[in-house]
This record gives sequence, structure tokens and C-alpha cells, in this order.
Amino acid sequence: MTEEQTAADVAEATPVATAPTLKDFFVDANVAEFDDSLEALLKAGAHFGHQKSRRHPRMMPYIFGVRGTVTIIDLEKTQQGLREAQEFLTSVRKSGKKILFVTTKKQMVDLLQSAAQRAGEPYVVERWIGGTFTNFPQIRRRVRALVRMEEDAAKGVFQKYTKLEQLKKQEEIEKLNRKMGGLKNMDTLPGAIVVVDVKSDALAVREARAAGVPVVAITDTNVDPGVVDYVIPANDDAISSVKLILGLLLKALENVVPVAPEPRDAQKRSPRARRAHKERAAKEAVQNNA
Repeated sequence: MTEEQTAADVAEATPVATAPTLKDFFVDANVAEFDDSLEALLKAGAHFGHQKSRRHPRMMPYIFGVRGTVTIIDLEKTQQGLREAQEFLTSVRKSGKKILFVTTKKQMVDLLQSAAQRAGEPYVVERWIGGTFTNFPQIRRRVRALVRMEEDAAKGVFQKYTKLEQLKKQEEIEKLNRKMGGLKNMDTLPGAIVVVDVKSDALAVREARAAGVPVVAITDTNVDPGVVDYVIPANDDAISSVKLILGLLLKALENVVPVAPEPRDAQKRSPRARRAHKERAAKEAVQNNA
């Protein structure tokens, strides 16, 4: 066997490490390594906005300048917005409320779904269903129906139907999962909504505002920041930019333990006892996060 043949055999036998796809990018990612320094934001291309002609007037406070015809975002404002969003989302997680991640932007769907699943939070990556917030009880009923159908399928309940009927039921489950599978763990309206592109998901933002749900969003230079409660001025088109921002939000949420809700009999306690219970729960949360 020649030296060349031996080297070729070794190379063939050695497994090639492949980079994670966007769909599972955050599954094993070490979010502690994500850095919000100006250098990291610059490297990710977070500073690139849209053409000057597409600039929204209300984004002016977040703009550093113009290079050629491209608007440049002030990364110090991006850094500030990120830290404010991290602090707010941490408080939402501690309160025990859910954080809904939303994008219907095709190139960001897998990335956002991976981030939401890593955080254990609900998500919407298909078309936003009108009434998701404003008619939430109806949406919740449909989600519960989906869960029941999946349970029946797992138990073999569908075996009593004909093959054609079983196929139709399976297709219905798949269809419902595409539309609202990401909402299975959202029993009430969320404490916040995280949006990648305000323009693409304008309906979600409108419903959130109507329902009183705070909006955290990446705001590019072509959108109105006035509809967002926590503005993260940054490039919402570059995968590297969105990946870094989502990673930094996950970093803030990673080890946050929700404060346990008060028992149902809390109303029967005296004000002093209720205060003592809240103080104990807060101390336990601090110790768990330490």
C-alpha cells in the first residue's frame, strides 16, 4: 500500500465536522460566548441599514451617518438597546410569563425557531394568524385541539378509522403544527413579543400593541421605531446580525429561574404573610440565579 493510498484511506475514514445548520444553530451553541462589544456588532454587520432613500424619519436618532447611499446605524445605540431589552426580558422570564418569538421572514425562520426552542419559549414562524392576541381564547382552543389529536395519534386511537381517514387526520395535524405548533406551551398572552422584522410582521406588532403586550424588536432604518417598546436598532436582513442579537438575548435568559406563582389560597393570607411569601420567593430566585 502506497503512502498516498494510506493517507486517502485515513481521510475517508475520518468524519468531517459540519457546521450546525440554522435550524439547530442554538441547540448546542455556547451562548456565554456571544459578545455585545462594538467590535462584535461591527463584525456581524449590524451597522448596515437600508438605502438613504428608504430611511424612516423617526429612525434619525439611531443613525450614525451615510456611506455612499447606505445608511449606517449607530452601534452605541444598538448596544444600549440590546442591554435594555436583555434587562426587560430577564424581568419577564422571572415573572413566569412567556416570551413569544416571531418572524415570517423566510431566511430567518430556522434561526428564530432554534432560538425559541433553546429558550423554551413559544414562537411563530409561519404566517401570523389574525387574532392570535386579540382573539386568543379561540386560538388557544385550536391549539388544545391539536394537542389532543397528537395524543390520540400516539395512543393509537386513529387505528379504528380507515387508512384514508387516518391519512386525512395526519395531514390535519401537520397543517395545524405548521400554523400554530409553536404556541403549544403558551397558555396565556405572553409577557413580551420579540420580533425580527417590524415591517414583515406589522400585524403581529399591531396586535401586540392592541393587547398591551410589550414589543422588543430589531429595528432597521426603514421602519418606525415608535411602534416598538424596546428598540434594538440593527440590520434585520443579515443572518450574522440577527444571529448575534438573538444569541445575546438568549444569553440574558439562559439561567433565569421564574419566580414561583403564589398559591391559590394566597388571597386568604394577611398582607404581612403575602409580603413575606413574595420576599422568600424573590430570595430563592436570586439564589438560583447566583
